[in-house]
Amino acid sequence: MPERKHIESWLTDMDGVLMHEGVPVPGADAFIRKLRDSGRPFLVLTNNSMHTARDLHVRLKRIDLDVPVENIWTSALATAKFLDTQHPGGTAYVIGEAGLTTAMHEAGYVLTDADPDFVVLGETRTYSFEALTRAIRLINNGARFIATNPDNTGPSPQGALPATGSVAALITKATGKDPYFIGKPNPLMMRTGLNAIGAHSESSAMIGDRMDTDVLAGLEAGMETFLVLTGLTAVPDIDKYPFRPTEVVDSIADLVDRV
Repeated sequence: MPERKHIESWLTDMDGVLMHEGVPVPGADAFIRKLRDSGRPFLVLTNNSMHTARDLHVRLKRIDLDVPVENIWTSALATAKFLDTQHPGGTAYVIGEAGLTTAMHEAGYVLTDADPDFVVLGETRTYSFEALTRAIRLINNGARFIATNPDNTGPSPQGALPATGSVAALITKATGKDPYFIGKPNPLMMRTGLNAIGAHSESSAMIGDRMDTDVLAGLEAGMETFLVLTGLTAVPDIDKYPFRPTEVVDSIADLVDRV
């Protein structure tokens, strides 16, 4: 195989890589600081569409991870960017929180429940029966179905919560229509992120804690991939997949000197 180019740009997942259950992973602050000091393009990614990049900047700053707003890329931003390129100035019925609705507004979309071009499903802690019923009827009437990410569950102190993927399955069951998922492992999220920072896949790397989203998305986008063991994946899990990361490391602390 031809030798890859030196890594000039870094993409990293947030939960399980930079922090775990709201606590920063040792070495995460040094990694972010090194990236900022180096001037290299980088992005912190999350499949969660609930929060705006500004919200996440503040949340990370509270645990001493200083990530600029422009270096945060969410599935909500990727979704809005995708729709803007596919159908500029369109209309959408949106189920989600401020992270998604703000991104859609900023992309020039009008949010409406009157004959929208798209139904866009994102993350929320208050999925309502009425909103889901409306979404089902709009899709049955011809609206195209988009979902921000395929994650079936999300974490909480009390245990797993239903997330976009499982709610999308409910809508699919009722309509017979599958959504187009924008977030990881769709490499589209990585490519739009790389475009946002002017980076190229052949000289970029993705850091994640999940084989089925982070590593797969990075692999399919043509990037080097680093799996960290501070999140959901343990070493015995790796061989369950028909693909492998470029490298497995204990934590992001092991990558500080690679920047």
